Amino acid sequence: MSNSNLNILVSPPKIPWKKHLIHSFIQKPYSMDLLLTSSPNLQFSLIKTLPFSPRFHKPISSFNSFPTKSQIYSRKSLITGYYPIRAQTSDQSTTLTDDDDGFVLEDVPHLTNFLPDLPTYPNPLEYSQAYAIVKNTFVSSEDVVAHQIVVQKNSPKGVHFRRAGPREKVYFKPEEVRACIVTCGGLCPGINTVIREIVCGLNYMYGVHNILGIEGGYRGFYSRNTMELSPKIVNDIHKRGGTILQTSRGGHDTNKIVDNIQDRGINQVYIIGGDGTQKGASAIYKEVEKRRLHVAVAGVPKTIDNDIAVIDKSFGFDTAVEEAQRAINAAHVEVESVENGVGIVKLMGRYSGFIAMFATLASRDVDCCLIPESPFYLEGQGGLFEFIQQRLKENRHVVIVVAEGAGQEYVSDNANEEKDASGNKLLPDIGQWLTQKIKNHFATVKKMAINMKYIDPTYMIRAVPSNAYDNIYCTLLAQSAVHGAMAGFSGFTVGPVNSRHAYIPIERVTEATNVVKLTDRMWARLLASTNQPTFLNKHE
Repeated sequence: MSNSNLNILVSPPKIPWKKHLIHSFIQKPYSMDLLLTSSPNLQFSLIKTLPFSPRFHKPISSFNSFPTKSQIYSRKSLITGYYPIRAQTSDQSTTLTDDDDGFVLEDVPHLTNFLPDLPTYPNPLEYSQAYAIVKNTFVSSEDVVAHQIVVQKNSPKGVHFRRAGPREKVYFKPEEVRACIVTCGGLCPGINTVIREIVCGLNYMYGVHNILGIEGGYRGFYSRNTMELSPKIVNDIHKRGGTILQTSRGGHDTNKIVDNIQDRGINQVYIIGGDGTQKGASAIYKEVEKRRLHVAVAGVPKTIDNDIAVIDKSFGFDTAVEEAQRAINAAHVEVESVENGVGIVKLMGRYSGFIAMFATLASRDVDCCLIPESPFYLEGQGGLFEFIQQRLKENRHVVIVVAEGAGQEYVSDNANEEKDASGNKLLPDIGQWLTQKIKNHFATVKKMAINMKYIDPTYMIRAVPSNAYDNIYCTLLAQSAVHGAMAGFSGFTVGPVNSRHAYIPIERVTEATNVVKLTDRMWARLLASTNQPTFLNKHE
């Protein structure tokens, strides 16, 4: 092997088996495969594959021990030209032995799982003027993102996900790509930005010109409502709220959708939506796999409530919190200007109170925050009525933020539960109920006149364009989805995990709902900021 294929810096310099290692590489065309261990230490294993390309030479600080025979893996990577992190199991996740310190890779499906003979092509980014200055244009298959960033010294390494980004080889010819984009579910700031950046990413980075917009959600697939998308058409849509493709709930018929995908010759599907939408995307991928179609299915998670598991934050959340400040400020101005003013602001949060919690922490004008995760009660010692009376006595006004899913045990009728087209339970208006309860209590029990102000800014918040931060975030999401689909990944969703974008199996983000943990410090910070009751059970 030539010296160009050995670019290793070894430290410390005196290693007993150094000569043997070099001799092995001279005698046999082995390449080095990184085994991920606790940073910054790295290990190597020998695999009979092609030598590393000079492009991937990197100096290595040190390595601790030579791997045993049981640690040598020989399966080729899913990505041609790269080398595997670990041998993969059929369920796309890997739990390793004690020798690997509990390292687990929860991998995403790849088209070669059921189409092993797919050809590969050089990534057009190799010749991109924009990427010419990038030191490492392509993401290595060895790059993973840790699910948990805070660990103890001797704890297992835990779950990891594939890092998002462009790969050296792609599984689609740009001129043969026919992509489509669909938006489903409720509105959220940033949807148009995601649409724009998927279109521009496909066009500018990969030279794809055939892109369809599916209008009206999932049912648009088989009602044949489509529009052609190009960078010119989507140029300024990020300045508008809503979605240019329109949206709807429900209407998911997997077989009809995949039939239409086949009929139209679509081979890349980008699906923007929340929990129910992503479950539909998973079903579409499984049907594509069953039919052995050369079709990549990529999900972009959308929920204004920030209740999608695994990822750090959903797009539009920061914009929603920022916009909620306007409503809270208006309520505060109103109640501060009258005697015994009580302001109630109802914010989004069907099952998760993140918007209410973060808006309260950001505002500094909120006296009490009520969320679905934290039960509360009205009467008696430590109850909401007592707290309101105390604050009115101290400040002559009080502002309450309530998430839409809070207190549903008081207002829901379990015998008569209505649902929307997506199967979500329609929640009674906790804001109106709480407003009336407070007015009745102070009028009849306390014989005290209060000035009640109720604000529900839900649809105003959902309809605004995304702010600067969310615009950047939506760009990263869209481009990561494009890179993943072009690299042959499928049945995945994309999002930031510990501030690094990763490819996550769709089932992983739909198996549970992300909720506020009342035992975490963030909720403690809110309680310390508002000085509100903890609303522990009044019988405790």
